[in-house]
Amino acid sequence: MTSTKDLSLEQNAKQRGPRVMLYSHDTFGLGHLRRSRALAGAITAADPSASALILTGSPVAGRFAFPSRVDHMRLPGVIKRSDGSYASRTMGMNIEETTKLRSGLIRSVAEQYVPDVLIVDKEPTGFRGELLPTLKLLAEQARTKLVLGLRDVLDEPDVLAAEWTRKEAVEATENYYDEIWVYGLSTIYDPTQGLELSPATRARMHWTGYLRRDLGAWDDPPEQPYVLITPGGGGDGAMMVDLVLSAYEQDPALSPRAVLVYGPFLSGETREAFETRVAALDGRVTSVGFESRIETLFSGAQGVVCMGGYNTFCEVLSFDKPAVIVPRTTPRLEQWIRASRAEELGLVSMLDEKRDGWTPKAMNKAIRALATQKPPSAAFSEGLLDGLDCVTRRVASLLHDLPRKAAE
Repeated sequence: MTSTKDLSLEQNAKQRGPRVMLYSHDTFGLGHLRRSRALAGAITAADPSASALILTGSPVAGRFAFPSRVDHMRLPGVIKRSDGSYASRTMGMNIEETTKLRSGLIRSVAEQYVPDVLIVDKEPTGFRGELLPTLKLLAEQARTKLVLGLRDVLDEPDVLAAEWTRKEAVEATENYYDEIWVYGLSTIYDPTQGLELSPATRARMHWTGYLRRDLGAWDDPPEQPYVLITPGGGGDGAMMVDLVLSAYEQDPALSPRAVLVYGPFLSGETREAFETRVAALDGRVTSVGFESRIETLFSGAQGVVCMGGYNTFCEVLSFDKPAVIVPRTTPRLEQWIRASRAEELGLVSMLDEKRDGWTPKAMNKAIRALATQKPPSAAFSEGLLDGLDCVTRRVASLLHDLPRKAAE
């Protein structure tokens, strides 16, 4: 028997535009938030009647502008300690209490917002399993299509398999998700290598291509020529920044000049020390702390020196800039796997710690080589940057299926 509440929800769903909820746990860095923001913007641009709500734990979410009909809700933040454990970022609660609070908030928002599509970024069960109550609720109600979105590389297959087993992530992926989107191409890398996913689950996978970054209007870039130096969020970028500054300090003839963006998480005494060194270089290197519209700096750069995060890689591809990637290798090999595969395909060059050495001399050589290095477009493969278009098509398809599923 259909309840009055169920009838009211169905009538409301017919009257309003589509609603998409995006979840990203965001314990560290900017990657999850920026990916969700790009997806939400593309979805609402493709359908003027649609709206999107991003649930994020990012401490810097409020510093970003969000597209029209896209809003966000900040979940209580957590931090990862050096020993690998987690703690509440600011609240006087232990991690178990914080996780329970976050989990309750997520479930409550899902109940009130009643999304037609939920897109989960990377973690099938959420941070410490916080998403499971919401997944169970939405699966039981059968009014929401559930999507797991995966970046092109997650980690080494063996490491990933052990992690997903511990988190019961394979089981959750098998039981709850209607589709799995991989924001990359199978010809480049398969992030699910090593995972024991059933043939039925693999049949629900869609390879979208990489997520193109906005190539629309931007501000006037700085005086050219310059090389853009970006460690992404900056939380683990001190080594790369030190290497770049050392290269300019040791070679007064190194050119062009560098524009350095620290990122919001490279701060404190480390940044102060870098600023002193930048000032001593007398304009050969200039710096800013956080640039929410880093697209402007990409647009005018002769080349890019960066770490190997997914979003930065998408920017390199989108703005078609010669780039040298300095990938971190801890706590995951994700960036190294992405950079080494991209180098094999001729999309970028890589400064590898073991092969090239992380020395000022090696960095000097890499910066100079950018002037003659071919841009990624010289090695583009078909569909490489079709990710957002594919996502909007998949959302439209899922929304089309909703009435049939609700009626079953």
